[in-house]
Amino acid sequence: MSQLRLPYAKLSPEAYQGFLMVNKALGNSTLGQQLIELVNLRVSQINGCAFCLEMHAAALRAGGLAEVKFDSLAGWRVSSHFSERERAALAWAESLTHIAATGAPDEVFEPLKSQFTDGEIADLTFAVALINGFNRLAIGMRQ
Repeated sequence: MSQLRLPYAKLSPEAYQGFLMVNKALGNSTLGQQLIELVNLRVSQINGCAFCLEMHAAALRAGGLAEVKFDSLAGWRVSSHFSERERAALAWAESLTHIAATGAPDEVFEPLKSQFTDGEIADLTFAVALINGFNRLAIGMRQ
């Protein structure tokens, strides 16, 4: 890895603490930590954030995620190893990560409603926004 460009967490401690507070709040979500980490890993794959890939893969391994899910995560759409709940979350995460191209269409949002409560959809959307933010910090500052 490259040398850290700027110690952003020290230079903007209140902003960084805000990120950490959102992360802590999501830890209390009924989404479950494994689903949040799965979304974090997929978004980090898309964004190419090596630091976050290592962190979220380690968390998922510690949480007991089946190896077959690691092996097939990039191809989750055609893999039989993901539940409908996971598929809806991953589709939403990908859509939001590529929002300039997708516009977060209704056909990606609608399946969420049969798998998640409104509060969980809000939490999932915050989780996707947060990991995209962390990815941009880590990549931009060469963490």
